[in-house]
Amino acid sequence: MISPEIIRRYPFFAGLNHEQIVKLAQAASELSVDTGHVFFHEGDELNYFHLVLEGAVAIAIPIPAKSAAGDIAGQLIGDYKAEDLIVSTVGTGDVFSWSALIPPYIATAGARAIMPSRVIAFDRRKLLKEFESDCQFGYLMMQKAAQISRDRLRDLRIESLAELAG
Repeated sequence: MISPEIIRRYPFFAGLNHEQIVKLAQAASELSVDTGHVFFHEGDELNYFHLVLEGAVAIAIPIPAKSAAGDIAGQLIGDYKAEDLIVSTVGTGDVFSWSALIPPYIATAGARAIMPSRVIAFDRRKLLKEFESDCQFGYLMMQKAAQISRDRLRDLRIESLAELAG
């Protein structure tokens, strides 16, 4: 458990009442990681969603390496050399791995620390139990997850359009 006061400071948790903040704190632990720490890969089951307290985390998707052969069949079965394409970077006050709150709880991208970082990891299983007993809490957290999804899709669209134009 971490102090509820730490959670209360961050805008992502605005609108939650004291009891809900305490439930989040009870499902949380703090991690300090070094540069290069891999939180998860695309396709992994997510058991935690995270809040960055300090540092930065790259959100990346694997793409075929430029040096990889252009064999489409190999790419379809995952038999190719891949490299990570960073699609976004999250920093202090940002959350990532929000897919841990949404079935089927599978990572849609990977995440790794790009500098020494401190994060809070919220246990999905503990939170889902709380959401079942406090539907308002679950509803508010799902709204917040949906807002992140919307914002990240918008940002990716803008970046894609800029890439096409440039």
